[in-house]
Amino acid sequence: MTNRTEDALAWVTERGCGALADKMGLEFTEFTVDRAVARMPVDGNTQPAMLMHGGAYVVLGESLGSMAANLHAGLGKLAVGIEINATHNRSATSGWVTGVCTPIHLGRTLTTHEIVVTDDQGRRCSTIRITNLIKEMPAKA
Repeated sequence: MTNRTEDALAWVTERGCGALADKMGLEFTEFTVDRAVARMPVDGNTQPAMLMHGGAYVVLGESLGSMAANLHAGLGKLAVGIEINATHNRSATSGWVTGVCTPIHLGRTLTTHEIVVTDDQGRRCSTIRITNLIKEMPAKA
């Protein structure tokens, strides 16, 4: 895996982020070791009060942080989340939210990323921090 945007973006697009991220409409728009960006529609990801669900912000953040950690880990390695936290600052009510993921620490066995989620007006909605453990890829059964 390389850090070239088109190669990494093609990798994450081909690999996908799993059924949950697909159901929530997550779309990657930029993907490198240094910066990963994805967006998700508010519509379909709301709580009963029609505000963006806090858990939806966390799904966006974990998807970005975990995929970025896996890109950093490289071939033959697997990054798995071991800790995540989120502070919700405001609720989006329409349009899209965009998550921008940047590394805080990229180590040999641990990574930590910060994901800032904003609404269409550029207002911060949530700040998420995730730590991933890098381990050997398990053998296929």
